[in-house]
Amino acid sequence: MLENNEKLLAVLSRILEIEESSITDETSPRNTPSWDSYNALMMVSALEQEFNVHFTMAEVYEVKCVKDIREALERHNVSLKGAD
Repeated sequence: MLENNEKLLAVLSRILEIEESSITDETSPRNTPSWDSYNALMMVSALEQEFNVHFTMAEVYEVKCVKDIREALERHNVSLKGAD
């Protein structure tokens, strides 16, 4: 069974079409060409489904990088222990 951090990386890798090993807390639309508005919506949907959470619009707008995604998930009681 995958740990939550591995699940997060798998979702981001699949949606953004990048290698999991290249994803850091600083990964963002500024340095990831595939992180466009469409893929941002796809990430929200996939993360909500994967972790059985619901993000508010405010949370969605606050996300500027992977670190922000981690923090949003943790606010929804998704433990990401062992995160890079």
